[in-house]
Amino acid sequence: MIDFAAARRIMVDSQVRTNDVTDSRLIAAMLAVPRERFVPAERADLAYVDFDVPVTAAEPGKPARRLLKPMVLAKLLQAAEIADGDHVLDVGCATGYSAAVLARLAHSVVALEQETGLAELARGNLRALGLGQAQVVNGPLADGWPPQAPYDVIVLNGASEIAPKALLRQLKPGGRLVGVLSRGPAGKAMLYCSIGGECAGRRIFDAAAPLLPGFAAPPAFVF
Repeated sequence: MIDFAAARRIMVDSQVRTNDVTDSRLIAAMLAVPRERFVPAERADLAYVDFDVPVTAAEPGKPARRLLKPMVLAKLLQAAEIADGDHVLDVGCATGYSAAVLARLAHSVVALEQETGLAELARGNLRALGLGQAQVVNGPLADGWPPQAPYDVIVLNGASEIAPKALLRQLKPGGRLVGVLSRGPAGKAMLYCSIGGECAGRRIFDAAAPLLPGFAAPPAFVF
């Protein structure tokens, strides 16, 4: 029988703290949220491993959806500098793990998921943990969630091959968007800030992440 509490502590100590994550609120949130709850029961023993854990099966033309590896998620959230009064959009929440962590950092979380089955799992998981400040909504990820915009922070819970312009328009002045910009196996974690009506982005660390549905680059025109 796996001691998940011990595995959680090892994850934080060996994957999160050792990668320059020092935000005490974030560390406490990751220690408090049972990550094993957010993966299929048959993969529970993989919940705290240092990789992107699959939460759905791959299908032809449809890659498996995955939870971001703990280190990448932690570094993205630390870079976003989430305050306890912030209103956050979590894009691609899958089974709700990232939303559960965010709910312990922010005032309110809109967890967006386009797969109905995953959205239902996320609702159940968040309800079971008593995290009522996180609301799960169902819709295309690339569109964001305009009904509750603008947001202080938007978290792109995976990779995009293009700058997420529709999401950037949903930021408040001074708002931040974090995510991984990637084409192929290599990528870079980005922090975008909304300043004076414009959004500027900068690389914050090298990272790889699974591509989110709706964020692939359009096919290039070839003569």
